[in-house]
Amino acid sequence: MERVITGIPGFDDILKGGIPRRNVVLLAGGPGTGKSIFGYQYLYNGLKRGEHGVLVALEEHPVQIRISMSQFGWDISEYESAGEFAIVDAFTAGIGEAAKRERYVVRAPDDFQALVDVLRAAIRETKAERVVVDSVTTLYITKPVLARSMVLQLKKILSGMGCTSILISQVSVTERGFGGPGVEHAADGIVRLDLDEIGGELRRSLIVWKMRGTAHSMRRHPFEITDKGIVVKKESMEIPREVR
Repeated sequence: MERVITGIPGFDDILKGGIPRRNVVLLAGGPGTGKSIFGYQYLYNGLKRGEHGVLVALEEHPVQIRISMSQFGWDISEYESAGEFAIVDAFTAGIGEAAKRERYVVRAPDDFQALVDVLRAAIRETKAERVVVDSVTTLYITKPVLARSMVLQLKKILSGMGCTSILISQVSVTERGFGGPGVEHAADGIVRLDLDEIGGELRRSLIVWKMRGTAHSMRRHPFEITDKGIVVKKESMEIPREVR
Protein backbone atom coordinates (compact mmCIF):
# COMPACT_ATOMS: atom_id res chain seq x y z
CA MET A 1 0.00 0.00 0.00
CA GLU A 2 1.46 3.32 -1.11
CA ARG A 3 0.43 6.14 1.18
CA VAL A 4 0.65 9.91 0.95
CA ILE A 5 1.79 11.43 4.24
CA THR A 6 -0.29 14.54 4.91
CA GLY A 7 2.21 15.84 7.46
CA ILE A 8 -0.66 17.17 9.58
CA PRO A 9 0.33 16.29 13.16
CA GLY A 10 -1.82 13.47 14.48
CA PHE A 11 -3.86 12.96 11.31
CA ASP A 12 -1.64 10.36 9.63
CA ASP A 13 -1.74 8.35 12.87
CA ILE A 14 -5.52 7.92 12.75
CA LEU A 15 -5.18 6.83 9.10
CA LYS A 16 -2.55 4.24 10.02
CA GLY A 17 0.12 6.09 8.04
CA GLY A 18 -1.54 8.42 5.56
CA ILE A 19 -3.97 8.62 2.64
CA PRO A 20 -3.76 5.74 0.13
CA ARG A 21 -2.18 7.10 -3.06
CA ARG A 22 -4.61 8.26 -5.77
CA ASN A 23 -7.53 8.44 -3.33
CA VAL A 24 -9.96 11.33 -3.70
CA VAL A 25 -11.00 12.52 -0.24
CA LEU A 26 -14.06 14.65 0.50
CA LEU A 27 -13.25 17.05 3.34
CA ALA A 28 -16.64 18.20 4.61
CA GLY A 29 -17.45 20.76 7.28
CA GLY A 30 -19.25 23.93 8.20
CA PRO A 31 -17.90 27.48 8.43
CA GLY A 32 -14.98 28.00 10.78
CA THR A 33 -14.00 24.36 10.97
CA GLY A 34 -10.61 24.81 9.26
CA LYS A 35 -11.26 23.15 5.90
CA SER A 36 -9.15 25.52 3.80
CA ILE A 37 -6.31 25.51 6.33
CA PHE A 38 -6.31 21.70 6.21
CA GLY A 39 -6.04 21.83 2.42
CA TYR A 40 -3.26 24.44 2.41
CA GLN A 41 -1.30 22.49 5.03
CA TYR A 42 -1.63 19.26 3.03
CA LEU A 43 -0.28 20.96 -0.10
CA TYR A 44 2.57 22.79 1.62
CA ASN A 45 3.72 19.68 3.47
CA GLY A 46 3.79 17.92 0.11
CA LEU A 47 5.98 20.63 -1.40
CA LYS A 48 8.47 20.21 1.44
CA ARG A 49 8.58 16.48 0.63
CA GLY A 50 9.20 17.12 -3.07
CA GLU A 51 5.60 16.34 -4.06
CA HIS A 52 4.30 19.05 -6.37
CA GLY A 53 0.78 20.42 -5.99
CA VAL A 54 -2.15 22.33 -7.46
CA LEU A 55 -4.80 24.33 -5.62
CA VAL A 56 -8.07 25.11 -7.42
CA ALA A 57 -9.42 28.40 -6.00
CA LEU A 58 -13.17 28.68 -6.49
CA GLU A 59 -14.10 30.91 -3.58
CA GLU A 60 -11.18 33.18 -2.82
CA HIS A 61 -8.80 35.42 -4.74
CA PRO A 62 -5.40 33.76 -5.32
CA VAL A 63 -3.66 36.79 -3.79
CA GLN A 64 -5.64 36.36 -0.57
CA ILE A 65 -4.83 32.64 -0.53
CA ARG A 66 -1.10 33.39 -0.67
CA ILE A 67 -1.50 35.86 2.18
CA SER A 68 -3.49 33.36 4.25
CA MET A 69 -0.87 30.65 3.72
CA SER A 70 2.00 32.99 4.60
CA GLN A 71 0.36 33.70 7.96
CA PHE A 72 1.14 30.10 8.93
CA GLY A 73 4.67 30.35 7.58
CA TRP A 74 3.77 28.57 4.34
CA ASP A 75 5.52 30.65 1.69
CA ILE A 76 4.73 29.13 -1.71
CA SER A 77 6.43 31.77 -3.88
CA GLU A 78 9.62 29.78 -4.49
CA TYR A 79 7.63 26.70 -5.46
CA GLU A 80 5.47 28.70 -7.87
CA SER A 81 8.58 30.23 -9.43
CA ALA A 82 10.11 26.77 -9.84
CA GLY A 83 6.94 25.46 -11.52
CA GLU A 84 6.32 22.99 -8.69
CA PHE A 85 3.09 24.55 -7.42
CA ALA A 86 0.21 26.33 -9.10
CA ILE A 87 -3.03 28.02 -8.16
CA VAL A 88 -5.84 27.57 -10.67
CA ASP A 89 -7.81 30.81 -10.53
CA ALA A 90 -11.46 29.85 -10.94
CA PHE A 91 -12.60 32.83 -8.88
CA THR A 92 -11.78 36.09 -10.68
CA ALA A 93 -12.54 35.09 -14.30
CA GLY A 94 -9.37 37.04 -15.09
CA ILE A 95 -10.87 40.36 -14.01
CA GLY A 96 -8.56 42.80 -12.22
CA GLU A 97 -4.90 43.73 -12.41
CA ALA A 98 -3.76 41.03 -9.98
CA ALA A 99 -5.74 38.37 -11.82
CA LYS A 100 -4.00 39.24 -15.08
CA ARG A 101 -0.74 38.01 -13.56
CA GLU A 102 -2.13 34.56 -12.82
CA ARG A 103 -0.90 31.78 -15.11
CA TYR A 104 -3.84 29.38 -14.83
CA VAL A 105 -7.18 31.19 -15.16
CA VAL A 106 -10.63 29.77 -15.81
CA ARG A 107 -12.30 32.51 -17.84
CA ALA A 108 -15.81 31.15 -17.19
CA PRO A 109 -15.81 29.66 -13.67
CA ASP A 110 -19.29 28.21 -14.19
CA ASP A 111 -18.03 26.21 -17.19
CA PHE A 112 -17.06 22.85 -15.71
CA GLN A 113 -15.31 21.63 -18.84
CA ALA A 114 -13.21 24.79 -19.03
CA LEU A 115 -12.19 24.24 -15.40
CA VAL A 116 -11.24 20.65 -16.13
CA ASP A 117 -9.10 21.69 -19.12
CA VAL A 118 -7.16 24.29 -17.10
CA LEU A 119 -6.78 21.87 -14.18
CA ARG A 120 -5.37 19.17 -16.46
CA ALA A 121 -2.85 21.61 -17.90
CA ALA A 122 -1.77 22.76 -14.43
CA ILE A 123 -1.29 19.17 -13.22
CA ARG A 124 0.70 18.20 -16.30
CA GLU A 125 2.97 21.25 -16.25
CA THR A 126 3.68 21.14 -12.51
CA LYS A 127 3.84 17.32 -12.42
CA ALA A 128 1.49 17.58 -9.45
CA GLU A 129 0.96 14.69 -7.08
CA ARG A 130 -1.37 16.54 -4.70
CA VAL A 131 -4.48 18.53 -5.62
CA VAL A 132 -6.96 20.48 -3.47
CA VAL A 133 -10.24 21.88 -4.82
CA ASP A 134 -11.61 24.65 -2.58
CA SER A 135 -14.49 24.22 -2.68
CA VAL A 136 -16.08 21.58 -4.87
CA THR A 137 -19.51 22.61 -3.55
CA THR A 138 -19.28 25.84 -5.57
CA LEU A 139 -19.38 23.79 -8.78
CA TYR A 140 -22.84 22.37 -8.15
CA ILE A 141 -24.44 24.59 -5.50
CA THR A 142 -27.08 25.81 -8.00
CA LYS A 143 -27.49 22.36 -9.59
CA PRO A 144 -27.25 19.80 -6.75
CA VAL A 145 -28.52 17.02 -9.01
CA LEU A 146 -25.10 17.10 -10.72
CA ALA A 147 -23.10 16.81 -7.49
CA ARG A 148 -22.31 13.10 -7.72
CA SER A 149 -21.50 13.14 -11.43
CA MET A 150 -19.13 16.12 -11.05
CA VAL A 151 -17.27 14.48 -8.18
CA LEU A 152 -17.02 11.25 -10.20
CA GLN A 153 -15.61 13.16 -13.18
CA LEU A 154 -13.04 14.90 -11.00
CA LYS A 155 -12.14 11.58 -9.40
CA LYS A 156 -11.59 9.97 -12.80
CA ILE A 157 -9.33 12.82 -13.92
CA LEU A 158 -7.37 13.28 -10.69
CA SER A 159 -6.82 9.60 -9.95
CA GLY A 160 -6.04 8.94 -13.60
CA MET A 161 -3.31 11.58 -13.52
CA GLY A 162 -1.78 10.03 -10.42
CA CYS A 163 -2.91 12.66 -7.90
CA THR A 164 -3.99 12.17 -4.32
CA SER A 165 -6.65 14.82 -3.84
CA ILE A 166 -8.81 16.63 -1.33
CA LEU A 167 -12.16 18.06 -2.43
CA ILE A 168 -13.37 20.56 0.14
CA SER A 169 -17.13 20.38 0.66
CA GLN A 170 -19.25 22.93 2.50
CA VAL A 171 -22.13 22.06 4.78
CA SER A 172 -24.33 24.29 6.90
CA VAL A 173 -23.89 24.49 10.65
CA THR A 174 -26.86 22.19 11.30
CA GLU A 175 -26.37 19.82 8.34
CA ARG A 176 -25.02 16.41 9.20
CA GLY A 177 -24.35 15.30 5.62
CA PHE A 178 -21.36 15.79 3.35
CA GLY A 179 -22.36 18.62 1.02
CA GLY A 180 -24.25 17.18 -1.93
CA PRO A 181 -26.53 14.27 -2.84
CA GLY A 182 -24.56 11.12 -3.54
CA VAL A 183 -21.10 12.65 -3.15
CA GLU A 184 -20.30 10.32 -0.27
CA HIS A 185 -20.54 7.37 -2.65
CA ALA A 186 -18.35 8.99 -5.30
CA ALA A 187 -15.39 9.80 -3.04
CA ASP A 188 -12.79 7.28 -1.87
CA GLY A 189 -12.63 8.88 1.55
CA ILE A 190 -14.65 11.22 3.73
CA VAL A 191 -13.30 13.33 6.58
CA ARG A 192 -15.81 15.44 8.49
CA LEU A 193 -14.70 18.55 10.43
CA ASP A 194 -17.04 19.92 13.08
CA LEU A 195 -17.29 22.92 15.39
CA ASP A 196 -19.61 22.32 18.35
CA GLU A 197 -20.56 24.38 21.37
CA ILE A 198 -19.93 22.31 24.47
CA GLY A 199 -20.35 23.86 27.89
CA GLY A 200 -20.29 27.38 26.45
CA GLU A 201 -17.06 26.73 24.51
CA LEU A 202 -16.55 26.10 20.80
CA ARG A 203 -14.57 22.91 20.20
CA ARG A 204 -13.27 21.55 16.91
CA SER A 205 -13.17 17.84 16.09
CA LEU A 206 -12.85 15.53 13.12
CA ILE A 207 -13.85 11.99 12.25
CA VAL A 208 -12.90 9.78 9.31
CA TRP A 209 -16.18 8.39 7.96
CA LYS A 210 -14.53 6.20 5.36
CA MET A 211 -11.20 5.70 3.62
CA ARG A 212 -10.82 3.10 0.92
CA GLY A 213 -7.70 0.99 1.08
CA THR A 214 -6.82 1.42 4.74
CA ALA A 215 -8.01 0.82 8.26
CA HIS A 216 -8.58 4.00 10.25
CA SER A 217 -9.71 5.26 13.62
CA MET A 218 -13.48 4.99 14.03
CA ARG A 219 -13.55 7.60 16.76
CA ARG A 220 -13.89 11.38 16.83
CA HIS A 221 -10.70 13.30 17.53
CA PRO A 222 -10.33 16.90 18.79
CA PHE A 223 -8.02 19.23 16.91
CA GLU A 224 -6.68 22.75 17.26
CA ILE A 225 -5.68 25.42 14.79
CA THR A 226 -2.33 26.82 15.92
CA ASP A 227 -0.04 29.43 14.34
CA LYS A 228 1.63 26.53 12.52
CA GLY A 229 -1.57 24.92 11.29
CA ILE A 230 -3.82 22.09 12.38
CA VAL A 231 -2.81 19.68 15.14
CA VAL A 232 -4.99 16.59 15.68
CA LYS A 233 -5.10 15.06 19.14
CA LYS A 234 -4.69 11.31 19.43
CA GLU A 235 -7.23 10.94 22.21
CA SER A 236 -10.85 10.46 21.18
CA MET A 237 -13.64 12.88 21.98
CA GLU A 238 -17.31 12.38 22.68
CA ILE A 239 -19.95 14.92 21.71
CA PRO A 240 -22.92 15.11 24.11
CA ARG A 241 -26.09 13.65 22.59
CA GLU A 242 -27.98 16.95 22.93
CA VAL A 243 -25.37 18.67 20.74
CA ARG A 244 -25.64 16.02 18.09
